[in-house]
Amino acid sequence: MNQLEDMRLFVQTVDSGSFTAAGEKLGLSKQFVSRRLAALEARLGVRLLIRTTRSLRTTALGMSYHEQASRLVQEVDAAEQSITRQNRAPRGRLRITAPMSFGTMILSPALPRFIEAHPQLSVELQLNDRSVDLVGEGYDAGVRIGTLPDSSMIAHRVAEMDMLVCCSPGYRQRRGTPQTPADLREHDCLPYGHAPKVAWNFLQHGKPRAVAINGRLCANNGELLRDAACAGLGLTQLPAFIVAAQLQNGELISVLDDCRPPPLGVHVIYPGHRQSSLAVQAFADFLRVTLADPVRAAPPAKSSAPVL
Repeated sequence: MNQLEDMRLFVQTVDSGSFTAAGEKLGLSKQFVSRRLAALEARLGVRLLIRTTRSLRTTALGMSYHEQASRLVQEVDAAEQSITRQNRAPRGRLRITAPMSFGTMILSPALPRFIEAHPQLSVELQLNDRSVDLVGEGYDAGVRIGTLPDSSMIAHRVAEMDMLVCCSPGYRQRRGTPQTPADLREHDCLPYGHAPKVAWNFLQHGKPRAVAINGRLCANNGELLRDAACAGLGLTQLPAFIVAAQLQNGELISVLDDCRPPPLGVHVIYPGHRQSSLAVQAFADFLRVTLADPVRAAPPAKSSAPVL
């Protein structure tokens, strides 16, 4: 190993807290890591680590060396990635997972532009409204909308999605219009998810407010809930892109516009080992640009032509 690789090995060991953990992350054995760091100390003529059977600590000189080595390793990696990105194009296969409605309404019209822009890249897109284990199921990246659970995934917020509460004109005529979020307790609601009793979030007078709602129909697909609302089954709270066409043609009416739900973040998430992937970064950048353009991000309007 050269000096830079020894530095990288030392930094990883200190950051991981043990020879074993460092070896697992770097694909090396514990014994190899220990031998290399002993050789590093011998070459420098100083003791960098204090080893015991239960712990691994850095000496004062070790802390100083770690700080300087970390900075050097980061600078070298940044320089190499900068040059690589300028001279390489994304290639290979990119496996992505995304929610069903987002995939059919947003990604479907956008993906051809992404594929045309990267001729050496092939894309496998799986649409699913369940929670997907990216690592366990072998995905390179996923699209997530809403609050993200704590995890080891890296997340990039690429856009925000406005949320609306909607119902059909027929439902409003029968049941009236809710004037405040609290009024939803007296209405039939169509919650997204796996439980009929959930809380919907709002911004009322600039302050967040959660209101418990009930519904006879719940589903984990936004288009199904949209269609149920169009049929007059109740009120639903959905991202604007799912209901845009129905609001435009009058099938749905937006209510509670003075205290709309807070927007939901759209994230591209990926495992740490995919952080340097040119394909993943290209997809995240493409999605950010696409969603920033109202024309490109708008779902296709329903055709009014008769079906033959």
